[in-house]
Amino acid sequence: MKRPFILLVFVLAVLVAAASFLSGEKIEPITDPGIVELRDELPVVGSAEKLIELISDTILPQSGYFIGETRAVSSMLKTNESADSASYSTTNIQVAGVDEADVVKTDGRFIYQINDNRVVVAEVYGPENMEIIKIYTYEDGFMPSDLYVDEQYLAVIGSNYYYNRDVPKIMAPEDSGRMMYPAPNVMGTVKVIVYDISNKQNIRQVRDAELEGGYLTSRKIGSVLYLLSNQYVNLYQPEDDIAAPPAPTYRDTAGENTFQSVSYDEIRYFPGFVEPNYLLIGTLDLSEPQRPMDVATYLGSGQNIYASTENLYIAGTRYDWPAEPKPDVPGRIYTVVYKFALKNTGVEYVAQGEVPGTVLNQFSMDEHDSYFRIATTTRGFLGNTQSKNQLYILDDGMQMTGFLEDIAPGEQIYSVRFMGGRGYMVTFETVDPLFVIDLSNPYAPEILGELKIPGYSNYLHPYDENHIIGFGKDAEVVGNMAYYLGMKIALFDVSDVENPVEKFTEMIGTRGTESELLYNHKALLFSREKSLLAFPVTVLEATDGKKNADGSSPCGQFAFQGAYVYQIDLINGFTLKNKITHLTESDIQASRGEYWYYSTRNVERILYIGDTLYTLSREQILSHNLNTGTKTGNLTIPGK
Repeated sequence: MKRPFILLVFVLAVLVAAASFLSGEKIEPITDPGIVELRDELPVVGSAEKLIELISDTILPQSGYFIGETRAVSSMLKTNESADSASYSTTNIQVAGVDEADVVKTDGRFIYQINDNRVVVAEVYGPENMEIIKIYTYEDGFMPSDLYVDEQYLAVIGSNYYYNRDVPKIMAPEDSGRMMYPAPNVMGTVKVIVYDISNKQNIRQVRDAELEGGYLTSRKIGSVLYLLSNQYVNLYQPEDDIAAPPAPTYRDTAGENTFQSVSYDEIRYFPGFVEPNYLLIGTLDLSEPQRPMDVATYLGSGQNIYASTENLYIAGTRYDWPAEPKPDVPGRIYTVVYKFALKNTGVEYVAQGEVPGTVLNQFSMDEHDSYFRIATTTRGFLGNTQSKNQLYILDDGMQMTGFLEDIAPGEQIYSVRFMGGRGYMVTFETVDPLFVIDLSNPYAPEILGELKIPGYSNYLHPYDENHIIGFGKDAEVVGNMAYYLGMKIALFDVSDVENPVEKFTEMIGTRGTESELLYNHKALLFSREKSLLAFPVTVLEATDGKKNADGSSPCGQFAFQGAYVYQIDLINGFTLKNKITHLTESDIQASRGEYWYYSTRNVERILYIGDTLYTLSREQILSHNLNTGTKTGNLTIPGK
């Protein structure tokens, strides 16, 4: 861009800002329209030949990475608790009103559990009385993975497989490079089976539907279920003819109940960023079991998903290779984000944006007051580029409005949590800096405060607007290296945003102690109203004071698996109220000395109904009084 044009843009920006200030109107940023685009409608693939052309033109066959132009962006410009007001807990989710599937659900009277490729339904009559009323078993390759429950419907989601699928062959286009898409002999699908559970004495299956591909994720808003799958298209060089890239298929008992291929005229693609992969989004309204599933298909893929009650954001990674790869010329990595409006009848593409770096997980993304916030870590490849962290804010058209860059150079993001007008970010290398970020002005985000402490937090959970709970690992520094230790829980006070404080901490076990909560937020049970905090944990304990040769602490020995139940408040912090295990004493004794232990009696989830706490493993459901910790009931789950 030439200097006179830059000067002209600057002068115009000043004039617009002055006029906006005098008129009281919001100042809108001037952005580069080449960076992000708002499209009314994406182009269609149209044919198998066009599909081959798109993929051949966009993929480097030798590397499998994506070609794209380098873009310099730095120069441009809902929290949930476990149903405190209800008499039973719900799944710990990211956004209020947007349900997420899990292996265990309850409606306050019945407990539904994914259990060894089965669905177990138990009725709870009271703290002492529980009964298995139904066990659903599946054949023909279906493997359930998680589920949803509401007042009327149970939706079970899983993977299914079919064998010996035929795919017709066509001749390769002359300029296609003779790339071949082989006909697979196995087809995998993500499948949902819907049951009407309004009459528990007569639970009946009312529908099932399938999308070809592997299960990416799902969300449920009200009665509407959004199901996402990725279907990779293989590439290799043929000897003669080419097999047509098979269009993805789907099936729905509300439709023709046979697998239907998506027409190439209905497959759309994102210009400038094409992958050898189909992304399918199926929309089902469970309250209308006769309405056919809407299927939207795109040439692309999704890796991390964020959903608000109105929009779906799908993030994917784009690799930018230099024209001539050299050790001192690093490649670059970008995150491309596609925005879709959520409708009861399907999804509508809105816009796409792109930012440097990669996201950690769904909590790296957020929507607030129509603005999209995203935190990323940038790390060069093909070169020893120092990692950096950044946060970007995009408007409803995915145009960038503000950013923070070069946060904690040399470290990487371990957790992020957005809470309204604030954001919290944890990075780690040898210590755990917690950053408090002001996001109230989407055009000028600002780091307000920073706290450096040992260890790190993998997951951040809101306690209230001025306190946040961190779950992670303690750490010790030996020389210039940091070694993780046992599990650490911390309650941060951010009332003084410029000086955040670690108000309370709790350490569990020694090196090797693990909890599913550290990588899956759904394992957490939290209720501020009940001052309740609980999660499954596998505890290792040190047997002596010996150190490793380098001075670091060794892994401990297995000591416990089950639920740790805490009382949590702002006066006393964390008070351990109960440790509940399903293991027998012989289990524990037999596993002494082991670094890792697994049993079908491992506690996987904790929930409450009224004043009773229920812990679930694949063999048992135990009930305990929430206030006294006394065991009140035991239900054995039959084996397969």
